[in-house]
Amino acid sequence: MKKVLTILAIFLSVQFVEATPKNDPKKELTEAQQLRLAEMEQRLEEIKAMDFKSMSKDEVKSVRLELKEMKKEAKQAGNGVYLSVGAIIIILLLLILIL
Repeated sequence: MKKVLTILAIFLSVQFVEATPKNDPKKELTEAQQLRLAEMEQRLEEIKAMDFKSMSKDEVKSVRLELKEMKKEAKQAGNGVYLSVGAIIIILLLLILIL
């Protein structure tokens, strides 16, 4: 019986790795958020076109910080719920122990 429950727990943990909605995120965004997304995409293309070899370390660092801030802002706008495999396994084990 334990083997069956273990196999079931492993199977379910692999199935539900990412619990995010499958809708198109651009349709759910407000008009202001879509404008900001377009600005961020344009800035990203500008950064990709930059020549980092000719820049100083401080300039490269500031660009890197800017990219981190944009990534953080994009994650907050996504509003997705992400569950890791480890978290799902722990939840399943707790449910098995309780029941």
